[in-house]
Amino acid sequence: LVDDAIVVVENVERIMSEEGLPPPEATKKAMDQITSALVGIGLVLSAVFGPMAFFGGSTGVIYRQFSVTIIASMLLSVVVALILSPVLCATFLKPVPKGHTPSESSVFFLRPFFRWFDRLFFRSRDGYVKMVGHVLQRKRRYLALFVLIVALMAFLYQRMPTSYLPDEDQGILLAQILMPTGSTMEQTQAVADEVALYFKENEKEAVESCLAISGVGFSGGAQNNGMVFAKMRDWDLRDREDLRVKAVAGRAMRALSKIRGAVVYVFPPPSVVELGIATGFDFQLVDRGGIGHAELMKARNELLRLAAEDPRVVKVRANGMNDVPEFRIDVDWEKAGAMGVPITLIHSTISAAFGGTYVNDFIQGGRVKRVFVQADAPYRMLPRDLEKLYVRNTAGRMVPFSSFATGYWTSGSPRLERFNGFPSMNLWGEPAPGRSSGEAMAVMEKLVTKLRSGIGHDWTGLSYQERMASAQGPILYAFSILVIFLCLAALYESWTIPISVMLALPLGVIGGVIATSLRDFPNDVYFQIGLLAILGLTTKNAILIVQFAKQGMEQGGMGLLEATLEGARLRLRPIVMTSLAFGFGVLPLASTTGAGAGAQNAIGTGVVGGVVTATLLVIFFSPLFFVLVERVFGRKHK
Repeated sequence: LVDDAIVVVENVERIMSEEGLPPPEATKKAMDQITSALVGIGLVLSAVFGPMAFFGGSTGVIYRQFSVTIIASMLLSVVVALILSPVLCATFLKPVPKGHTPSESSVFFLRPFFRWFDRLFFRSRDGYVKMVGHVLQRKRRYLALFVLIVALMAFLYQRMPTSYLPDEDQGILLAQILMPTGSTMEQTQAVADEVALYFKENEKEAVESCLAISGVGFSGGAQNNGMVFAKMRDWDLRDREDLRVKAVAGRAMRALSKIRGAVVYVFPPPSVVELGIATGFDFQLVDRGGIGHAELMKARNELLRLAAEDPRVVKVRANGMNDVPEFRIDVDWEKAGAMGVPITLIHSTISAAFGGTYVNDFIQGGRVKRVFVQADAPYRMLPRDLEKLYVRNTAGRMVPFSSFATGYWTSGSPRLERFNGFPSMNLWGEPAPGRSSGEAMAVMEKLVTKLRSGIGHDWTGLSYQERMASAQGPILYAFSILVIFLCLAALYESWTIPISVMLALPLGVIGGVIATSLRDFPNDVYFQIGLLAILGLTTKNAILIVQFAKQGMEQGGMGLLEATLEGARLRLRPIVMTSLAFGFGVLPLASTTGAGAGAQNAIGTGVVGGVVTATLLVIFFSPLFFVLVERVFGRKHK
């Protein structure tokens, strides 16, 4: 927000000091020089974030928030810099004589510091201009260096692990309890109480309260399923690293794995709870070849075995229910038809006797109450109780159930699991420490290829969104770069400035990639947003140099090299000022801890790294690109 105002004030102050003009005249001259640059910067930053607003899915929802906020803020910043900042400069700045230095008007006890700073800055600027001249004299050598930088950037970017969103400590832990098939509710409740007791006694510093539930779990409702919710204490009370959610979950997994007769998984919820329940990946093993339920179960168990042997993935488990004993009833429809028994009555009789059914309402005490019918408990406990059922036929007679139906024991899934119309098995898992979810997903896809033919896979929840985000990333960057180029070409009606600016974009990106890689952060949605901000910052620095060099040639009558060196000299200070303001502005994001720190670190780290290279590299390479492009297109223009 302050970058445009910094450019205005700096240019006005420079003209007043170098030419001795009064503030109103200096402001008018300064605005003639930088208005097109301010408009270009505003258009470019809006163009960078504009395409983000049109992406679909949950990724588009995240993009859209940043897009609308940044575009609105940037346009307002440009309006303020074009209208309000000049008025403030003309009103508040005091006239100074020609050759004036800031140290002369500072407070007397600060003058030694400012004199030292002025000497240091002017010496650095002179050295910088000499270095730019050195670069312009050895173009091939530095072009080769630029090619190496671009190759290194592409190599590092390809090696970055992928993810969707960074994990966040949301102040809650989930525990999934899986008991052997046939376990009773009392056995499941005992394990759930043991898990809750562990959190209350062993993690008192981190956990505030627990809620244990048996008879239902994340994989479905059954007596052998349970879950525990652990509410963490407030962030202010968990200021140590060992009290974070990941650390507590790791200790809990080691301790609760010793429980006999049960499997307990402890994990935090995902960053977006509406897109899943657990962190890590959400995998669907799909029967695409019609191989049947039994073969699908064998494939699932084989995949779980392979995943357990691979060190790159951990906590891989089936988010479903194992086969359970079932009593199958076969109805002889020909006999039932001969006896005049309708199919609907057969179904409703079994449903009412063993499951219960709603029949009507009655009023008691002024309240409407519902009536359900069900056989008494002693008469619906065993398979032979089916023989006691009678069904009324079309003639009004009662027909015994055993006269047209037989039953036998078998086994099968207690839950109908489908994904996109295919029989499927849902698996959850997490990447090993130091790995990303993208790497874990690649491992699972590779393991599926080792299963029998007819078995496929798909992704759902956060994993599906991650796949979509990784596919949208290149399109987003390409479209943003195209819009930047078109905006600059339309604004300056020239090929030299757009091409010179576009060539500088990799110089900012490499800093973001290096900084993110050094902190072992993945390439996720927030990194992509930060990368777009880096593209805008890099473009801004390049525009400031190239546009002033172009003005020096067209309005000042300078030669190409002279105008380029003069533009680099005049624009070094505002570039450094705006880069420092922007860098220190996002530095708290890169270093913050606490709630929401994952997203802030992901954005801040990439942007801080990009600010460094977008400043240190662009100020040297941008003049080189302008000279080369101007010689190619300028010669054609002449």
